[in-house]
Amino acid sequence: MAEALRVGVAGLGTVGAALIAQIARQHDALATRCGRAIDVVAVSARSKGKDRGVDLKKMKWFADPVELAGFEGIDVYVELMGGSGDPAKTAVEYALASGKSVVTANKAMLAKHGFKLAQLAEKSGVSLNYEAAVGAAIPVIKTLREGLTGNAINRIYGILNGTCNYILTRMEQEGLSYNDCLKDAQRLGYAEADPTFDVEGFDTAQKLALLASLAFGTRVDENAIYVEGISSIAPADLAAADELGYRIKLLGVAVRTGKGIEQRVHPTMVRKDSAIAQVMGVTNAVTIDAEGINPITLVGPGAGGAATASAVLSDICDIARGLRTAPFGRPTARLTGVRKAPMQRHEGGYYIRLMARDRPGTAATIATRLAEQEISLESIVQRHAKDDAGTVKKGGAVPVILVTYATSEDAVRKALAAVGRDKVISGRPQVIRIEKN
Repeated sequence: MAEALRVGVAGLGTVGAALIAQIARQHDALATRCGRAIDVVAVSARSKGKDRGVDLKKMKWFADPVELAGFEGIDVYVELMGGSGDPAKTAVEYALASGKSVVTANKAMLAKHGFKLAQLAEKSGVSLNYEAAVGAAIPVIKTLREGLTGNAINRIYGILNGTCNYILTRMEQEGLSYNDCLKDAQRLGYAEADPTFDVEGFDTAQKLALLASLAFGTRVDENAIYVEGISSIAPADLAAADELGYRIKLLGVAVRTGKGIEQRVHPTMVRKDSAIAQVMGVTNAVTIDAEGINPITLVGPGAGGAATASAVLSDICDIARGLRTAPFGRPTARLTGVRKAPMQRHEGGYYIRLMARDRPGTAATIATRLAEQEISLESIVQRHAKDDAGTVKKGGAVPVILVTYATSEDAVRKALAAVGRDKVISGRPQVIRIEKN
């Protein structure tokens, strides 16, 4: 049997501790599967004395993760510190430049610096693996880099943030407000004290940037992504979606169009009978539309120590077996700049909820403004508020729900701007895009 693969782990949080425990527990089985043993020989973390529930006595300790990256006694550097900048970035650069393969779960670093890190890995002839950066235990990176090499991919989309999916699931099933669900998610540990990164779509955007690069052979560019979060979603929208045969999910979508690569993150209506609509709670899912095959949907736990450690260990096993794949599926010289498709030119169906003023001519005005932009309606629902006796209340504002046939983002925005100037609605219109499944 070949010599053991020597691993250094930087970052001993939930994932790092779970990884070390999993390697220890499966040590003999891993050696059989990979043809060589995998040994964690060195670690780095902020606090040496903290009890992490794993035995670190035989491992060399480094207070500085960059120093660990240059340690000649390791073959693979596992970066689990997180963050787009230092010390993670410098440590990974140093490891790659020193001829060590790198395994990371750091989506933020890869979304910002992935292309340069891939170049460095290529120059050094080593691996840069990051299965855990998107969807944790879901093997979507390997599927795109290896399993679908022979297929041209037209679209990839998915639920990439468990916090958002949990909140939307609770709102739908229990009729709760966004704020109530967010507080509960924070109490249960599904959402951070400051949830902005998750609920406003930025976490999903970083993951989508990596998937889009793999799917379409482009350089990673998180700035090319249109981003919208879920904080504006109301119980009324989820109830209306249910009646119309849809569910609302926060999706990351990347699609090849004649105008370029369209990359967007936003609340989306998907048909209830679609695979992605069945994914509830903190679970993640990714659907891949590729030429020559029916859509593939991968579903699984998108976060958590054990799930993330499982993906990290899978990457380490590939290195132990001597498998090396270009980080983004192609040599860096073949990765092209992103030709961004403007969001204004996005085409599809739209759900629009307006609070229309209850007075003569309002409906006609709205219809006229939509017609001016050549927007056709699939359905229109108007609900008058009722008092306790069931009598329709007069005056005030009336909820009006419109569902359009395929049209452009620009047309919808222009029509709604004109309706606003006409002062026939109150408040801000709610607009949710409908994704074909």
